Amino acid sequence: MKNKRLLGIIVALALVVGGSLVYSSLTKQETKTETANKTAKVGVLQFVSHPSLDLIYQGIQDGLAEEGYKGDQVKIDFMNSEGDQSKVATMSKQLVANGNDVVVGIATPAAQGLASATKDLPVIMAAITDPIGANLVQNLEKPGGNITGVSDHNPAEQQVELIKTLTPDVKTVGALYSSSEDNSKSQVEEFKAYAEKAGLKVETFAVPSTNEIASTVNVMTGKVDAIWVPIDNTIASAFSTVVSSNQTAKKPIYPSATAMVEAGGLASVVVDQHDLGVATGKMIAKVLKGEKPADTPVNVFSTGKSVINKKVAQELGITIPESVLKEAGQVIE
Repeated sequence: MKNKRLLGIIVALALVVGGSLVYSSLTKQETKTETANKTAKVGVLQFVSHPSLDLIYQGIQDGLAEEGYKGDQVKIDFMNSEGDQSKVATMSKQLVANGNDVVVGIATPAAQGLASATKDLPVIMAAITDPIGANLVQNLEKPGGNITGVSDHNPAEQQVELIKTLTPDVKTVGALYSSSEDNSKSQVEEFKAYAEKAGLKVETFAVPSTNEIASTVNVMTGKVDAIWVPIDNTIASAFSTVVSSNQTAKKPIYPSATAMVEAGGLASVVVDQHDLGVATGKMIAKVLKGEKPADTPVNVFSTGKSVINKKVAQELGITIPESVLKEAGQVIE
C-alpha cells in the first residue's frame, strides 16, 4: 500500500514538473512572438534642417530597414528643433515621455538634450564629432551609461593635406566656427595642430550665432588666405551667407560637408553622411534587439573622401591636379 501511495506521489510530481516545463516553454515562445510582432518605437530629434543632417536621417531609416525594421515593424517619432536650443530641451522631454523604446539625437545639441532628458532610456548619438568633449560618454570603447552611437570624427589631417595640395601659396587659414558648439572647438584645436605642423598659420574666428557670420567673414577675409569650416551646424545652416560675404575677397573656402562644397566651397575631405546614418540605424536595431548602450562601443568614422568643386576652382583660377580628380570621391562640375 505504501509503495502504491509513493508511486502515486512520484507520478503526480512528474506531471506537475512536466506541465511546468511545457508552460514555461510556451510562455517563452509567446514572449518571443510578441517581441517579434511588436512595433518598435524610435524617437528622433534633429537639431536643424540641413542637407547633411537630412542625409543622416534618411540613412537611419535605411539602416533600420536593412535590419528588418520597416513598415509596420517600426514607428518613427520625428522632431526638428530648427536650431532653437529651447525647443531642443522641450522636444527631448516630449520624445522621452512619448513611450519610445529608444531616442536618437542627430547632431551634438540634439544628443545633449536627450541625454539631459533621460538617464534610463537608451540614447543613440548620430554623427557626434566629439562624444567625450560633449560630455555624452566617458569612453568610446565602453560608454558605460545609457548612451552610445556613431561619431563622425573630422578627417583634419586629410583636409590640411588637401589645402596644401590645391592651394600651395596659402600661408594663413581662418577657422570659422560657432562658439556655442562644443564639438566645433575640439575640431578647431585638432585642425590647428595638424595645420601648424604642416607650416600653416591658423587664425580662429568664433561666432555666437548666424547673425554675426557676415560681419565676421568680412573681417577675416582681410587677414587670411583661405577659410576652413569644421563640422558645425550653426555655420552649415547659414553657409550661403559665408559664400556671399566672400564674393569680393574670393578666398578659397574649405568646409567639412559635401553639401557645403556643392553650395560654394572649393573642396573638402568628408565622411559620407548617408553611411553614418545607416550605421546609426543598425546600432539602433542592435539596442532594440537587446544590446545595452553601456556595452556597445561608439562607432567612429575617421577617414573620408575628397569632394572637389571644379566650377569654384575655375572661378578662383585654381587648377586641380589630375591625380586629385582621379582619387576624389566626388567631383562637382
